[in-house]
Amino acid sequence: MPKDDELLVKVRATAVTRADCATREANRRSGLAIQLISRLISGPRRPKQRILGTEFAGEVAAVGVAVREFAVGDRVFGTSGFKFGAHAEFICMRESARLALNPAGLSFAEAAAICDGGLNALWCLRLANPRKGQHVLVYGASGAIGTAAVQLAKYFEAHVTAVCGTRNVELVRSLGADRVVDYTRDDFTKNGQTYDVIFDAVGKQSFARCRGSLNRGGSYLATDGLRNLFLAQWTSRVGDRKVLFSIPPRYTKQDVLLLKELIEAGKYRAVIDRCFPFDDVVEGTRYVETERKTGNVILTLGSTSEG
Repeated sequence: MPKDDELLVKVRATAVTRADCATREANRRSGLAIQLISRLISGPRRPKQRILGTEFAGEVAAVGVAVREFAVGDRVFGTSGFKFGAHAEFICMRESARLALNPAGLSFAEAAAICDGGLNALWCLRLANPRKGQHVLVYGASGAIGTAAVQLAKYFEAHVTAVCGTRNVELVRSLGADRVVDYTRDDFTKNGQTYDVIFDAVGKQSFARCRGSLNRGGSYLATDGLRNLFLAQWTSRVGDRKVLFSIPPRYTKQDVLLLKELIEAGKYRAVIDRCFPFDDVVEGTRYVETERKTGNVILTLGSTSEG
């Protein structure tokens, strides 16, 4: 049962994210240093939290005596962050945690897809002090973070160039990108265009490669990589182009409420690639590990994601 300030959520849909896959494999792909750090955080011999999953949507099954914002039967969505635990039938969350009532008209699957890309993109973009008229390039614009970054950069009134593969050009354009670059046909680092912000939403680029495409005073936004942590410290003191990278990610309940508000205003939508039944979590995880997904991959519990 939930504590006085908690609510128990019956999970109806949950996302499989890049963070889930990286945590499960102890970040082996990021090098030995990151792998050791990952094991120290999650457990040197065995995982402290054996249930992965951070993003969820579901119904409130019970509330503590001090809870006022939510009631039994409410449809809610949110994120547990690095506490994980969302790949389960139930999850307990504090009332003050990063969760909110579902946006009107959204299915559980759609609601479960909101936070991963949305919160990560919002956190990164705010590091660059987004403002009207900035020229922002989003690399990896068809992933969970990338599709969110395109829309949120437009919310901040930036001019957005999105980089993706051929099959996702029209999708990314439909999200509001002012210009779309197909990376199979055009290398954005060699076409002579420059930007105030380059947002690497998939961790496939580097500051060294992107530096020549940044305007003076421009920023390279990184989403992962230990090297970027050191570069952020170095470039804050040297040079006229910066790497912006801060860990751990910092987002709040107000950020979740902002995404809900934007969705209900028709200014944001979470993109879903595929939905798998919860029993097919292995297949869903393998698909995410291909690094070819478009938007989000969702697991649904029960006979339907709608409830």
